[in-house]
Amino acid sequence: MKKIALLTLFSIVFFSGSAQNEDSRLKGLEKEVEYWLETYKAMGLSISIVEKDSILFNRGFGYRDVESESPVNENTVFPIASCSKAFTASLLGILEAENQLSLKNKPSDYIPTLKFYDDKMDDLITLEDLLTHKSGLGAVNGTLVLFPESDRSEVLEKLQYLEPEGEVKESSIYSNMGYTVAGAVAEKVANKAWEDLIQNRIFEPLKMASSFTDLENARGSNNFSLGYGLHENEIHQVQFEEYHNYKPAGGIRSTSTDMAQWMLAWLNEGVVNRKQILPTSYVKKARKFYNERGGEYEPSLFLTGYGLGWRVEAQNGDFKVYHGGNSSGFSTLVVTYPFRNLGITILSNQDDSILPYVIADIIKNRMFESERIDDYPVLVSDVYQKDELNMAMNAAKMPTHSLDSFVGEYEHKGYGKIEIVLEEDKLYAIYPSYKFFLEHLHHNVFVMKPLEDISDIMNPEFAVNFRTNNSDEISSLTINLQSVPVEFTKISRK
Repeated sequence: MKKIALLTLFSIVFFSGSAQNEDSRLKGLEKEVEYWLETYKAMGLSISIVEKDSILFNRGFGYRDVESESPVNENTVFPIASCSKAFTASLLGILEAENQLSLKNKPSDYIPTLKFYDDKMDDLITLEDLLTHKSGLGAVNGTLVLFPESDRSEVLEKLQYLEPEGEVKESSIYSNMGYTVAGAVAEKVANKAWEDLIQNRIFEPLKMASSFTDLENARGSNNFSLGYGLHENEIHQVQFEEYHNYKPAGGIRSTSTDMAQWMLAWLNEGVVNRKQILPTSYVKKARKFYNERGGEYEPSLFLTGYGLGWRVEAQNGDFKVYHGGNSSGFSTLVVTYPFRNLGITILSNQDDSILPYVIADIIKNRMFESERIDDYPVLVSDVYQKDELNMAMNAAKMPTHSLDSFVGEYEHKGYGKIEIVLEEDKLYAIYPSYKFFLEHLHHNVFVMKPLEDISDIMNPEFAVNFRTNNSDEISSLTINLQSVPVEFTKISRK
């Protein structure tokens, strides 16, 4: 993680993008955006606003690269993270309209070898459940960073070993894994890679020429934003997030220019430039209310839930269809108001920030000529920053066994293997992607401490709790990767 000096920050805040005829409702918007960009200590963002079949506003602010003072413009590429889910869901909607699949069918109808944890899940989970987060699969945290797979088929193979976090059709648990499975079904049905399907069925028809499904290709565009975050109110550059084989859940990179075309499709029943890109039947279906989210009803916000790749809610009496996205160093928002024919995209290079929501609300109030709000909160989560390693043992609560007893290979078939090694009387955990020092906490509990910078999508300091069997031998370890600890069984001693 690279610390960024503040000397040059905000010397250039607003950088004009493509010019549209100025809408009186947007007069002075640049100054408001500039104010909130500085208030949030954000590096840069890009905004596109569409209404009916027109692009009203499409501009960049701040920097995509602070050190080189490279400005953001309307063609700067940002990761859109979970805003990618609407693209994957749309692929399945297109295939359904072509009678190649049905969202009411089970994934195994198209991938016969696919198995979930138990027969109940196999019998009940449909493609619709995967897209609306009703499968019960849950987040399956840690797989993206700690156990990346080289092949999407390996991800599917592990499904049968992953215990559900909720009841099928009765739960509402956000699941990147669900979208990974849905993407794999699209691949099987169409006999093409998800990346090619997105390119051929969505990017090319919408002329989204600066949108990518591969990080390296996106970075090769020469107009790609770096990612930044705050730690103790100081600005740091952070690493990019690699989605590997979970791309259907969050792997797209795009620009405000391209996302304007995406929003136009959704505001015009799937039609852009007189061409039917998305099936009208699917557009209507995707915006329906499938899965209610918990919470109290309030006059300003009620009926919140999930559609197909979109969140849906009633906000101050308006029908709102939207999705946010968080990737290491970036926060994104795409929001449409279908009955008002309004769409807003905010792409920012600030980690885990609600700035896109603040800017979108400012724009919405301007466009609807509603009462303005001046006192938005400033909510930005600190990025993770590794500390100095504490190599000492907790002398008051020493491990119950010699450190050599912990050494070996541990496995959970739904995640993968972890190797515990002893080097110079210190324990280390080696994952497929990273090596961690195990800092002693108490007794047989250690805390994972990274030895190198990792992408800021989670705090990697998981507690590792070693357990014994009836023979008092170290036989397994648990890590809190799910709502309940995940147990890795010792399979060999090395």
